[in-house]
Amino acid sequence: MSDKQLIVIGENINTTRRIRADSPKIKKRGDQYVWVYTDLDGSEGAFDITEVFPKDPALQKTGRIGHIGHAVKTRDMKFLTWAIMSQVNAGSHIIDLCCDELSVYPEERKEHMRWLVKAAQSICGTVPFAIDSSDPETIKAGLEVYDRSAGRPAINSVSLEAGRDVLIHLAKEQNCIIFGNGSGANGMPQNAAERVEFLTKLMGMMDAVGIPHDDIYLDPLVFPVGAGPQFGKDFLDAVKTLRERFPEVHIFGGLSNVSFGLPNRKQLNDAFIILSIIAGCDSIMIDPLMNDPKEYIEFKYAAEVMTAQDEYALRYLAHVRAEAKKAKAAAAAA
Repeated sequence: MSDKQLIVIGENINTTRRIRADSPKIKKRGDQYVWVYTDLDGSEGAFDITEVFPKDPALQKTGRIGHIGHAVKTRDMKFLTWAIMSQVNAGSHIIDLCCDELSVYPEERKEHMRWLVKAAQSICGTVPFAIDSSDPETIKAGLEVYDRSAGRPAINSVSLEAGRDVLIHLAKEQNCIIFGNGSGANGMPQNAAERVEFLTKLMGMMDAVGIPHDDIYLDPLVFPVGAGPQFGKDFLDAVKTLRERFPEVHIFGGLSNVSFGLPNRKQLNDAFIILSIIAGCDSIMIDPLMNDPKEYIEFKYAAEVMTAQDEYALRYLAHVRAEAKKAKAAAAAA
């Protein structure tokens, strides 16, 4: 990945993700309920969710179904192949993997993570995966089975919370990319200033062990604006300050979080992603199937020309020529 290219982190392989039980994509076929999707070859895919579909008619209108969790729990490689490769094909450079919600028991959770890492790498060997867990031991379990011949893994994530500093040393020892989030030792940041304060302290801890800034991804944390009108602005203000303070690190956020609970989420996400790039994010963690990364990648190249960050449009021209070459090759192969 170029250090000037917008880095896209696909967020969809997370067992907290839900689909609405009354989604038009859910169909009843005989005794089965299936979630219908367009498979990688253009054919219709049907993922059996009968086991987790609500039995209560009332919940069939209001419930949420953990489809990713069900796929991991049932080891459904066909659906997971689509879920991973659809994000890669959409332009994701890193895919996040999280299975925390599947079990409260540490050993079960670690076993799920080991299986998921191996399965994900067997599906796609061209992008790195981020091993994501609230439990450092689960992250360690994922790293134990990670095949580094396909690239370096990312750790998601270290923070000032008690016990998570071990991940800094783990990243250094195992030469991993590391995500750092803006949580404080005693809770979530309340404003932009606390985000900057907490992440600056975290940077000091990572600098102390010699982690290269290019291996660090800082996440000032995005909270839903429906829960607090200042949350979007707090994130953007923190990004601006962090970009000035740490010009070589990567800055990102779970940008889709901003729209939780509000209608027309794609539209809200679109505006926030663009604002985040303007503020200084060089990385975005999104659902690439909801918000197409291509337009944000192109926006970043064009914006850098207009703000004199890309003198004489050299990176922009190289990108345009590379895209034209790919399009020509694709047309010849069709």
